[in-house]
Amino acid sequence: MTVESTAARTPRRSAGSDAGATGAKRTTSTTAKKADPAKKAPAAKKAPAAKKATAARKAGGTKPQSAEPGLVQLLTPEGERVENAEFDQYVSGVTPEEFRGLYRDMVLTRRFDAEATALQRQGELGLWASLLGQEAAQIGSGRALRDDDYVFPTYREHGVAWCRGVDPTNLLGMFRGVNNGGWDPNSNNFHLYTIVIGSQTLHATGYAMGIAKDGADSAVIAYFGDGASSQGDVAEAFTFSAVYNAPVVFFCQNNQWAISEPTEKQSRVPLYQRAQGFGFPGVRVDGNDVLASLAVTRWALERARAGEGPTLIEAFTYRMGAHTTSDDPTRYRHDDERASWEAKDPILRLRRYLESAHHADEGFFAELENESETLGKRVREAVRAMQDPDHFAIFENAYADGHALVDEERAEFAAYQASFADVDGGK
Repeated sequence: MTVESTAARTPRRSAGSDAGATGAKRTTSTTAKKADPAKKAPAAKKAPAAKKATAARKAGGTKPQSAEPGLVQLLTPEGERVENAEFDQYVSGVTPEEFRGLYRDMVLTRRFDAEATALQRQGELGLWASLLGQEAAQIGSGRALRDDDYVFPTYREHGVAWCRGVDPTNLLGMFRGVNNGGWDPNSNNFHLYTIVIGSQTLHATGYAMGIAKDGADSAVIAYFGDGASSQGDVAEAFTFSAVYNAPVVFFCQNNQWAISEPTEKQSRVPLYQRAQGFGFPGVRVDGNDVLASLAVTRWALERARAGEGPTLIEAFTYRMGAHTTSDDPTRYRHDDERASWEAKDPILRLRRYLESAHHADEGFFAELENESETLGKRVREAVRAMQDPDHFAIFENAYADGHALVDEERAEFAAYQASFADVDGGK
């Protein structure tokens, strides 16, 4: 049974996306007017702290219409549709089939992630970074992309990789230690995972500057976490992208914890407001709402393609599991915090909407459960069938013409390998 996404076979650009280009320009203009410091400075000096905070929130980007101020939300945790005059146009063309495709993407991505976590616990992987709880932010933004857009991920964007058509089993090779990345980035316009925190934002900015000079009608998206937002690389990427008007979208998945450090110990303002200081819009979206994530990312990508420069999206979500399988989140956060976020589960939210809107029946959910089991089995079998790399490959291509020191190190390593007992050979 195939695990290719249903939504992958539908057009990435909907009528709502095309119609939103004009709206994106209007949003940018409105944001610029709100953020004009020259007109606001005299009053700001006399304003109390609460009024300053309110003014800062208003200046931070697009003004959404949702239950929580500063948060773009189109589906409530109960699965109810929320109207939004600013962003509804970007998802107005989503069909029932595409809604089912988004749900399918999230379910299968979560199943793949669960299998990978289990495989690490069984000793089949050296490490794993789970995306549990962040499926909506990744699938929503991933489905907003066109084929010619380019993605620069961190090491947790398994859902985005799924949207780009990367075989999920290829994601596991690096974590098993058999390769340095199991796919060709140019085949899917999806870069290899980046372990160095925040560096991919600079890579994305440079790539975006390049395609702008080439005159390409495409955009770039860079994924990073709330912890990475404190890195100097990210600030430099913001500076370069703003000055050169690069067609790049910075997608920050704020999952509340940079390993054991909460967001409030990293920033005194909401993360999306940081964009204001660099001269481009920022917007906070409900990261557990796949429809809102889709709409806001489409808006930002259209801005980029229209030559309006970078955008910062803060997807407000939650890391339900550990930072990685080497982490113990019970040492720094409470169970009641997780329980409150479980009530906002992105998959359950969309299922409630599908059922209330009569977009899916029990047969669809049952078939998807069977497909999930098939995917889990394929992942387990693929990992255990992976061949170990040649132990001596590390010494190849270090120097074009060879080197005496490398030859010496190779010989030492060969002797070290030979010192182990050959259990299969009976020694």
